[in-house]
Amino acid sequence: MKSDLSSRHCESCEGIGAALTPEQVTNLMPQLADDWCTQKECKEIKKSFSFKNFYETMAFVNAIAWIANVENHHPDLEVGYNYCHVRFSTHALKGLSHNDFICAARIDKLLK
Repeated sequence: MKSDLSSRHCESCEGIGAALTPEQVTNLMPQLADDWCTQKECKEIKKSFSFKNFYETMAFVNAIAWIANVENHHPDLEVGYNYCHVRFSTHALKGLSHNDFICAARIDKLLK
């Protein structure tokens, strides 16, 4: 059963401690949509989204920007005409934090 990470809010990355361990990342992954994957030895999560056209892509990117601004936690984005690749990693920790999973879960809800 998936928990509702999307109802949580990000915490400040300052003083957050250490990045999540690979075991913690593995335990959190089932709480996201199935097509998120881990990258770089569990230090990053990534998902690719496809759209019909540039307008839909940019509307999605703007929605991500709003989430990132509200949560003060920002993904790396690669954007083209009909796609958006989203990558999360907490750069201050050089790995993943709960904030990455919270924002990913919020993004998943955009397309439901």
